[in-house]
Amino acid sequence: MSHGGLLMRSFASRLVAWQKRQGRHDLPWQGTRDAYAIWLSEIMLQQTQVATVIPYYERFLRRFPTVRALAAAQPDDVLALWSGLGYYSRARNLHQAARMIVAVYGGRMPDDPAAVQALPGIGRSTAAAICVFAHGGRHAILDGNVKRVLARHGGVRGYPGDARVLEQLWRKAESLLPTRDIVPYTQGLMDLGAGICARSRPRCEQCPVRADCVAFAQGLTATLPEAKPRAALPHRGTVMLLLLRGEDILLEKRAPSGIWGGLWSLPEVDVASTTRDVRRLCRERYGASVTSTKMLPPVEHGFTHFKLTIKPLCVRVSDAAVLPPAAVWLSRPDAVSAALPAPVRKILLSI
Repeated sequence: MSHGGLLMRSFASRLVAWQKRQGRHDLPWQGTRDAYAIWLSEIMLQQTQVATVIPYYERFLRRFPTVRALAAAQPDDVLALWSGLGYYSRARNLHQAARMIVAVYGGRMPDDPAAVQALPGIGRSTAAAICVFAHGGRHAILDGNVKRVLARHGGVRGYPGDARVLEQLWRKAESLLPTRDIVPYTQGLMDLGAGICARSRPRCEQCPVRADCVAFAQGLTATLPEAKPRAALPHRGTVMLLLLRGEDILLEKRAPSGIWGGLWSLPEVDVASTTRDVRRLCRERYGASVTSTKMLPPVEHGFTHFKLTIKPLCVRVSDAAVLPPAAVWLSRPDAVSAALPAPVRKILLSI
C-alpha cells in the first residue's frame, strides 16, 4: 500500500478511535436506525446549534412519532411546532417530503442517497448522512463543520462556497472514507468539527488528526477555511400593525412562499405610512374605526441576506365588521401559541 493510502487509513482509524473514546454518544437521535428520526435531526441541525435543536426535536417526535403521522398532519400544526427554530422552509420541505415518502415509498425512507437527495429540502451531504446512520451506507458527508475540518487538515485554500473549492473538498471527503466503522467515522467528523475544530479558538492540542494537519503545522487555523468576501448586509424596515379589538389580536397568514411563508403574522404597512393611512386601511380593509395608536419599541431581526427593523404600531379599533381571507381574531394566549415568526411572538409577549 502506498504511503498516501496508509495516511488516509490512519486519518480514519485515529478519528474512529477518538470518537469511540471522546465523541458524543448521548444525543437523542443517536443509537437509532430509524431513518425518520435521523432525517428529522439532520434537517433541524442545519443552521442551528445542538442545544437549541434538542427540545424542538423531542417535542416534534412526541407529536409526530412516524413519517406517516407527519405526512397526515396539517401544515399549520407542523409550522407551530417549528415556530422559533427559524428557516421555516425546512419545516415546509420536511412535511412535503414526508407526504412523498408515504405516497411513493410506502412510508419507508429510501436507502439510495440519490433518491433521498431528490426529496424536498435534502442536499447531498444530508442525504449521505441519513443513509450512513440509518442504513450503514458508505457515503461521504460535507456539512459546514466537516468542510472546516477537511479544509484545515488538507490545507485547502479558497472559499468553500466556490464550486472549484467545494469539488476539491468533496474529493478529499470521499478519498478518506474507511472501509469499515463508517458510522463512528461519520459521527467523529461531525463531533470533531462541532467541538475540537471550532471556527474560532480550535483546541488543536486535543485533535486526533493534528499530526498531519496542514493548518496546524503552518499556523493557518485562523485563516482556513477562507471566508466569503463580506458585503454589507442591506437593511429593510417595515411597520407591523398590532390590531387590538378588546383583548383580541388580529393575525393574517402570510403567502406560502417567501420570508416566513405560511406563518401567521401581523399586517404590515410601509414605513412611510402616516396615521391617516393606517386609519384608512383599517376602515377599508377591516371595517374598523381606530380609537388610539401607540408606537412600540422597534424590534431588530437578522436574516441571512438582510437586516430587518420592525416598528410595531399598536392600534386599538372598534367595530371591525370585515374579516379578510386568511385573517383571524385570536385571544392573546391563542395568538402567542400560533405558528409565528420569532420577532412577532416577541412583540405579542411585550404587550
